[in-house]
Amino acid sequence: MARKKAELIFQKLKDYYGEPGTALNYSNTFQLLVAVILSAQTTDKQVNKITPNLFSRFPTPEKIARAKPVELENLIRGIGLYRNKTRALISCAKKIINDFSGEIPDNREELMTLPGVGRKSANVVLAVAFGKASFPVDTHVFRVARRLGLTNGKTPDKVEEQITSIYPEKKWIVFHHLLISHGRTICKARKPLCPECPVGIDCPSYQCF
Repeated sequence: MARKKAELIFQKLKDYYGEPGTALNYSNTFQLLVAVILSAQTTDKQVNKITPNLFSRFPTPEKIARAKPVELENLIRGIGLYRNKTRALISCAKKIINDFSGEIPDNREELMTLPGVGRKSANVVLAVAFGKASFPVDTHVFRVARRLGLTNGKTPDKVEEQITSIYPEKKWIVFHHLLISHGRTICKARKPLCPECPVGIDCPSYQCF
């Protein structure tokens, strides 16, 4: 896709949605990291339902590192894969304490050494917590970017590579949130609301639905 058209799509989405941020609720970088780990294969809305009690009981890496698995499981049982995520959270907290002196690392390579943290999750933390140029690719971003013809990548990594080659770094974080907002409200997975789409005229997939 030509850069001029890609920029037009960016601007139209920005005019429509403004500058949305993450939907996850958190008070500090560690809580954001925990929420991101919990959000895998579930919705941010569901995560936000369980994190208030979780953060009240276990607000720090030290608290989670010492938690009994059953204690965490009972608090996060409302989301998918809660047993796996419990193990990941405890292991992650221990590694943060032992390897990073209790601080959340601010680079992708070290973030990805933490249990439960893949490239997408690391990019979210970099973008949201540290304001560093990164472009996380979740299911909404992957779907919407491909439908709009911005990328033909068949993997999240390839989509990230192609999108970041089109747009300047200063727009990566904003565009990530714009695509998520668009995917949640209009460009839905099963029944996209094409007649309501602010970029329908620019979308090669418009006639498909």
